[in-house]
Amino acid sequence: MFDLSWTHILLVLIVALVVVPPKDLPRTMHTVGRWIGKARSMADQFRKSFDDMARQSELQELRSELEALRHERPLAGLDHDLSKAMLPLDQPAAPPATVAPEPHPDLADLAPPAGESQP
Repeated sequence: MFDLSWTHILLVLIVALVVVPPKDLPRTMHTVGRWIGKARSMADQFRKSFDDMARQSELQELRSELEALRHERPLAGLDHDLSKAMLPLDQPAAPPATVAPEPHPDLADLAPPAGESQP
């Protein structure tokens, strides 16, 4: 975050020992810790709000694309065409043709020739 090396941290601690008396150092460190915690929470809130704004922007873009597709409706008449009858209502449908089943080629060898009876 701040990119502090160990030498920088050591320098800050030495300056803190010189400026702040040793007996007030725990209370000062506690106060500094609370400030850092508040700064982190504010940074988290900022990042979350930025992510929410980006998400809202994406949703708005998707909504506008969806609305544009609704107005275009290239397949608008398709549902009407599909619901229409295939044959005119006054013409009856032809009955299905019946086809005699052909014997299976493997079973034709087992059948007795015509004119012979089975025992």
